[in-house]
Amino acid sequence: MIPQSVKELVASENGTGFYQTLALILFMIFFIGIILYTLSRSKNHYRDAANAPLEGDENDQNLL
Repeated sequence: MIPQSVKELVASENGTGFYQTLALILFMIFFIGIILYTLSRSKNHYRDAANAPLEGDENDQNLL
């Protein structure tokens, strides 16, 4: 039995738990991946990124 549309697939109670579980697992993997990526970066990376907009102020003042 192959559903003809997404509406038929979601409307039936069979299989909806699978898609909810799959969505939760994918969200958790993405969320944990973002946290691990953030924690794996060095503090210097964030310090440099925080000061990046301020480093070009000398050139901006010469334009005025």
